[in-house]
Amino acid sequence: MTDISLFDYGLPEELIAQYPADKRDASRLLVVDRVSGGTEDRHFSDLPEYLREGDVLVFNDSKVIKARLLGGKEGTGARIEVFLLKRLEGRGEFWEALAKPAKRLHAGDRILFGEELTAEVIERRDNGCVYVRFSREREFPEVLEQLGHVPLPPYIRREDEEIDAVRYQTVYADEPGSAAAPTAGLHFTDELIERLRAKGVETAFLTLHVGLGTFRPVKTDMIEDHRMHTEHYHISEEARLKINLAKSQGRRIVCVGTTSVRTVESASVWDHEGGRYIPEGNYSGETDIFIYPGGPGFHMTDGLITNFHLPKSTLLMLVCAFYDREKMLSVYREAVEKRYRFFSYGDAMLIL
Repeated sequence: MTDISLFDYGLPEELIAQYPADKRDASRLLVVDRVSGGTEDRHFSDLPEYLREGDVLVFNDSKVIKARLLGGKEGTGARIEVFLLKRLEGRGEFWEALAKPAKRLHAGDRILFGEELTAEVIERRDNGCVYVRFSREREFPEVLEQLGHVPLPPYIRREDEEIDAVRYQTVYADEPGSAAAPTAGLHFTDELIERLRAKGVETAFLTLHVGLGTFRPVKTDMIEDHRMHTEHYHISEEARLKINLAKSQGRRIVCVGTTSVRTVESASVWDHEGGRYIPEGNYSGETDIFIYPGGPGFHMTDGLITNFHLPKSTLLMLVCAFYDREKMLSVYREAVEKRYRFFSYGDAMLIL
């Protein structure tokens, strides 16, 4: 069993980025060589220097919705914040959400968000979660775009602003459904992607909608006792074929973000004829995969682009599993000393 304290590190609060860099690919890039153990200080725009013809960059094209709604409880007017996490099967707009304060809510209560949107509480669950069903006058995405707020994470200590509607979204976002951005992708510009393609780097797009697992801290003392929340993902036939061909030819699969890692590793199955792991074709499903040192291994991922993650988080554990816990924490200490910017709007790492 592994104690969670082994994944802690010191971080000055002023290094937690509150705004994005002036330009997406102007963020700093800490390049980590797993073979030599060496590091290099670069900028994200330098990424093409480290990728080669035939590499496949795997992107998560999930689109962040304006998932944060501010309303009042019918009858009392008590302020209620509802943070949408995942659309559930059922009639109408039936959602799993975080409510604050959830203790004020009971089944049958109604929350009003202006004149055009109402939510009925269907069930109050554990850890601040509720099931709610919305009624509205117009199409739900249209109402949400008007009334909702960009769901900035709690360590960004400000209200959302106009800039966040653009910058807390990747330039290739396509499939609405995430409650948080796949932040490693925030550094890419259209121009940078074209530079990579011109070099012969291939791109593949899959979808994993980021949900509660991103916000839920590990509350167990031993990491093996932690259970991840499920998130929905989809890999198209086109992406599967591209990834499998590259893998069969010994070319590198470089995942953009931990969500892309979790998707390709969740969908991988053993191909007895080819003697390798492959992602299943045209595949949709739910994943609760938890990758940590000593846990599930990496069968598909050869390189990783990722931001710097919170202490004791499942994302930090995944990155440590991809490299080495002690070496990765040493890299984090180096990043602190060199004043890299941390978390969603912060700088990035390339691990090869």
